[in-house]
Amino acid sequence: MELHNEKMYYYRYDNAEVNCCYKYLMFSYNIIFWLAGVAFIAVGFWAWNEKGILSDLSQVTRMHGFDPVWLVLAVGTITFILGFAGCVGALRENICLLKFFSGIIGLIFFLELAVAVLAVVFQAQVRQWLNQFFLSNIRAYRDDIDLQNLIDSLQRVNHCCGAQGPMDWDLNMYFSCNGSHSNREKCGVPFSCCQFDPAESVMNTQCGYDVRKRPEREWNNIYRKGCIAALEDWLPGNLITVAIVFVVISVLQMLGIYLARTLISDIEKVKFSY
Repeated sequence: MELHNEKMYYYRYDNAEVNCCYKYLMFSYNIIFWLAGVAFIAVGFWAWNEKGILSDLSQVTRMHGFDPVWLVLAVGTITFILGFAGCVGALRENICLLKFFSGIIGLIFFLELAVAVLAVVFQAQVRQWLNQFFLSNIRAYRDDIDLQNLIDSLQRVNHCCGAQGPMDWDLNMYFSCNGSHSNREKCGVPFSCCQFDPAESVMNTQCGYDVRKRPEREWNNIYRKGCIAALEDWLPGNLITVAIVFVVISVLQMLGIYLARTLISDIEKVKFSY
């Protein structure tokens, strides 16, 4: 019986080193996101401090509508963690942090893609969800100043009122025509539903008072279109803008993944060469 000795051959990379250009480009790419994350978190906590939530954290559980600060803090936290992992991973040539960075960025990209596809496929369900989401926040309009400002901005910019129309504001206890309350805003709508008069230098914040006490044909000073319909009208005319934004975000994400994977490959070659 003849035995054959098998020899193992290992390839050794000559002069293997980490590309400094990719390394510091990766660091510069992430330091921007890390600083942006810090800024978002700072703004979020500042907003909560202004509303007195930091001095009484139990208020968080008593919120009925959507608090935009949650979105700011969530985006800030994710951006901060990714920026930190990318910066430290690049400077310390840490493979684990770089893999974590590229993996999370890749996951976010595919989640964005999945949401976009599902929104196109299930348009009716998305429209119904948006309608219910808007109505639930109309009920909580006066409960949170940030939510109030968000709804006012949405209605003012899109020239709309309510989810399906001005009558949706009957769901809010302050604007409702029902009940025995004597609130001055009863049977009205927020000032953001009013059509702005260019002749007025200052917006009349009482322009929506008692509007819905009159017949609908006399609602000449407010927007009658709902914000869901306004969004549906806005989207077809701005598809190119939406597509450009999506492409730019995707390219930035792919660039981050490319830089991280290139650095990982260089670091592994250096380690293997020793």
